[in-house]
Amino acid sequence: MQLELLIPVGAALVVAAVVVLFLRRAGRLVAQTREADAFRKDLGDLAKRIDASTTAIIESIDGVRRRRVSADAITDQLTAALDAVRRYDSEARTLRPPAYATGQRERLIGELERAERALEMVDHGCSILTAVRIGGRELEAQTAIKRGYLNVLHAREAILHIALEVDGYRPKTAPRWLVRRRV
Repeated sequence: MQLELLIPVGAALVVAAVVVLFLRRAGRLVAQTREADAFRKDLGDLAKRIDASTTAIIESIDGVRRRRVSADAITDQLTAALDAVRRYDSEARTLRPPAYATGQRERLIGELERAERALEMVDHGCSILTAVRIGGRELEAQTAIKRGYLNVLHAREAILHIALEVDGYRPKTAPRWLVRRRV
C-alpha cells in the first residue's frame, strides 16, 4: 500500500479514537449529572413531605405541652405521624445517592430515626398523662413530651438543612470559570 493512503487513514483513526474517548467521558458526565439531579429532586421532595407532616404533629404536641389540648386528642395523630416517619425512613433507605452525598443520606436516615424515637417518647408521655391524671408521674409525662417535642423539632430542622446542603452542593473539582454570579 502506498504511504499517501496510510497517512490519511491513520489520521482518521486517531481522530475517531479521540472522538470515541470524548463521547465516553461526556456520557459518563451526563450520567453522573442525571444521577445527582434525580437524587436532589427525590431528597427535596422527601424533605418537603417530612416538613409538612412533622409541622402538623409538632403543633399538636405543642398544644399538649402548653395544656391547650388533651393528650387523648392527639393519639391518632401521633400514630399516623409515627407511621409516616417509618415510611419516610424506608423511602430514604431506597434513595441512591451519588458518591458525594452518601454521608447526607446516612445523616437523613439518622435524623428520621431520631424523629421516630422522639415521637415514641411523646406517645409514652401522652399515655402516662391519660393513665394518671393526678400524681407523681405527671412531671415525668411532661418531661417526656417536652423532650420528644424538641427532638422532633430539631430532627425536622436538620432534615431541611441536609436537603439544602444537597441542593446547593458544588463539587470541589468543578471549574470556576463556568460559574457566574448573577445579581
